[in-house]
Amino acid sequence: MSSSKDAPSLEPDGPYVSFVRQRRSAILERLGDACARAGRDVASVTLAAVSKTVGPVEAVAAMRAGYEVFAENRPQELVRKLDALAAAGIEAPRFDMIGNLQKNKINQVLGRASLIQSISSATLAQAVSKRAEREGLRVPVLLECNVSGEQSKVGFSPDEVREAAEGLAALPGIRIEGVMSMAPAHDPAEARRTFSGARELAEELRDRTGLALPVLSCGMSDDFEIAVEEGSTLVRLGRIVFSADYDLS
Repeated sequence: MSSSKDAPSLEPDGPYVSFVRQRRSAILERLGDACARAGRDVASVTLAAVSKTVGPVEAVAAMRAGYEVFAENRPQELVRKLDALAAAGIEAPRFDMIGNLQKNKINQVLGRASLIQSISSATLAQAVSKRAEREGLRVPVLLECNVSGEQSKVGFSPDEVREAAEGLAALPGIRIEGVMSMAPAHDPAEARRTFSGARELAEELRDRTGLALPVLSCGMSDDFEIAVEEGSTLVRLGRIVFSADYDLS
């Protein structure tokens, strides 16, 4: 990978790359154990490094350590990292959008985010589809579903997504790839109920729409093993990847 002469170097410190690589090995061991408990192949689960709290240099460190999929909460940060990588002559990995997407920020992620995981309403789905169609795109998306029913979380309720599913599947500018959900924090039993509920909801949406819906995005740093046991195919890992302060014990 070659760097542009005028761009700042994004080459990370060797010790930090070593830390992220060692942490990745520990994560992969835990992932392997969770897959074994569930009778699953490790290759059926994608690890997304959520780089929302770190800069481009740390993202490059994670690339060096073996991560191929990244995710951002804010459109402007996704754009910033992609622009920094391009300026440094570094081929960008896949970046997903996982945070709340406002309609006035849609244009920032079209053609940049490989997967918009946070389609949280029919109105947003329609807006993304309309703008994507205008650009000649068909954008891969996930439907964000509030399976736990927490007031603090956005997303379709299960009843809302059931009612909207066929209409959403017909939108020409988006391609629905599956479901994303988040569990309540610090409650393993409720996390398991949420993830199993998301899996069952995705199965029901397959029957309603005829779509394959191969992606179930569930699980973060504190609960990804439970999510994998319940069928998640994509886990979103932030602190456990990047922070030495995250306790693995």
